[in-house]
Amino acid sequence: MKRFACLMLALPALAHALSSPDGQLQVDVSVNAQQQLVYTVQRGGQPVLLPSRLGLVLEEARFADGLQLKATSPVTLHRERYTLYSGKRSQVSVQANEQRFTVANAAGQQLVLTVRAANDGVALRYTVDGPGRKRFKSEATSFAFAPDARAWLQPMSVAKTGWKRTNPSYEEHYQADIPVGTAAPSHAGWVFPALFRSGANWVAVTEAGMDGRFHASRLASDAAGGTYRIDGPEPSEVFTDGALLAEADGPLTTPWRVLAIGPLKTVMESTLGTDLAAPAVPVDPRVLKPGAAAWSWALLKDDATVFDVQKRFIDYAADMRWPYTLVDADWDRKIGDAKMKQLADHARRKGVALLAWYNSSGAWNDTPYTPKSALLTPADRQREYARMKAIGVKGLKVDFFGGDGASMQAYYVDLLKETAAQGLLLNFHGATLPRGWSRTFPQLMTTEAVKGFEFATFTQGDQDAVVRHAAMLPFTRNLFDPMDFTPMVFGDIPNIQRATRNGFELAQSVLFLSGIQHYAETPEGMATVPGFVKTFLRELPGRWDEVRFLDGEPGRFVVLARRAGRQWFVAGFNADDTPRNVTLDLAWLGQRRGQLITDGEGARELVERAVSAPSAALTLAPRGGFVARFR
Repeated sequence: MKRFACLMLALPALAHALSSPDGQLQVDVSVNAQQQLVYTVQRGGQPVLLPSRLGLVLEEARFADGLQLKATSPVTLHRERYTLYSGKRSQVSVQANEQRFTVANAAGQQLVLTVRAANDGVALRYTVDGPGRKRFKSEATSFAFAPDARAWLQPMSVAKTGWKRTNPSYEEHYQADIPVGTAAPSHAGWVFPALFRSGANWVAVTEAGMDGRFHASRLASDAAGGTYRIDGPEPSEVFTDGALLAEADGPLTTPWRVLAIGPLKTVMESTLGTDLAAPAVPVDPRVLKPGAAAWSWALLKDDATVFDVQKRFIDYAADMRWPYTLVDADWDRKIGDAKMKQLADHARRKGVALLAWYNSSGAWNDTPYTPKSALLTPADRQREYARMKAIGVKGLKVDFFGGDGASMQAYYVDLLKETAAQGLLLNFHGATLPRGWSRTFPQLMTTEAVKGFEFATFTQGDQDAVVRHAAMLPFTRNLFDPMDFTPMVFGDIPNIQRATRNGFELAQSVLFLSGIQHYAETPEGMATVPGFVKTFLRELPGRWDEVRFLDGEPGRFVVLARRAGRQWFVAGFNADDTPRNVTLDLAWLGQRRGQLITDGEGARELVERAVSAPSAALTLAPRGGFVARFR
């Protein structure tokens, strides 16, 4: 008994235990015996995060140790509602308990930690108030998992490596179901979102609230003992001669560090990645039209960026009732403004809008594609916006950014603010994870930030790996943010043996979330599928109102349901080399009957049959999939 009493005296005094509105999640914040700010997270009384560090180090002030708790605010209930045009829900209702903790260092300087606890997770951020210059140096924030926890992580590529020095672009394969504490393949670390399983709970770690004044972060390579730390970008990840790390005159506030927590269903249906983003800026709602796009480059590559081919793809989009056609790189040299205006006029008559590609880069990579270096200054950009609007182009695809430094983040946000004001749609490629930007800037229809389908057309190795890679994406990259994977091929890929069945390809049209879904298939490939497949794709909604996670395992298989209006679309695919039997509880659909499209006997065969609620038993073919529609 005496030994137990001594142990109790040695424990740090608890600052506060903040709970979620439903009482399931609990965040304990305290200053430990080493005078460090620490926290733990529990769900349902079970540990999720072990004691983990908090704190910030600036050039002017250190808030990592030698700290004292000075004040704890009352708990307040944070409520808001917002709209998403390219998200898993069109209308989102947010409810979270929030509390602020003020600590002081030995010099009397103060740091405010703000913590939110929602039913689906936890978020925290730091603020240093007061006048004067504040220069970020490092961050102590960590996430400590039990030794038996598992991780699903994508390595961050080393800056200035890859084709024409274009890394990092968040374009690596995931390492699935690895022990926590496994070091990253290089010093560059791991990207967000990072997925973990801790006991019965899953945890997705990311960040949100990027306003162009802060650099983007990642998890450090070294996670010894299962403790992952926030790390920053490499020195070269900057706009030419720009700043790497955050600086501020006056108050400095970090982005939110976000943890979606709960059973896999809770994490998969969470909207925390956008809940913590800033509210939407004004955008003309008439331009915010999610939908599909025809796109020649995926299979036909550079030689197809010519007038006749692009006109054919406009006609293809019109036939498929898709609202967009994307004209890719080098259009300025191979087509030119006058002919682009002819294409835009032809598209308008067909009920299709034209999108045009731009190269973002200045000196930070060696990419040759044009228009290049045309967006580097405010004057440059205003000229190009006017040029596009005169031609009749409705949106831009901007490619080949230079990383995650503060100056590069500012460049992204300048483009976002300006295109919002101009009423131009935007798509980022060769880019960072958007971290909730689709809420703040609803004209950002999609972002690549993924090893997308194009890689599976380059090498057979990437094609063979794409099946399990695709089965990771709904759980990670596409969890919170729209993703321009550019999916779906039913026919042949030049010089590549396809690894997927057509059911797997068709399922991506529902499983992968993107405000504008750029389909890779050509008119010739689309002509090979039955009419009921084309009808399904013609009538597939471009915007979703609700999502339900029905079943799945990261990297193995997934089944999701998405609602648009009164219709429900259910889709799934199987990345295994053996058949998978799934029984779906569809009681929430009542007695509705639906249309099911799935794989037939051959790898390219698709068949149609009726399916009905309240339950459905399906056998998913190896590397196959299905879609179902309930009206």
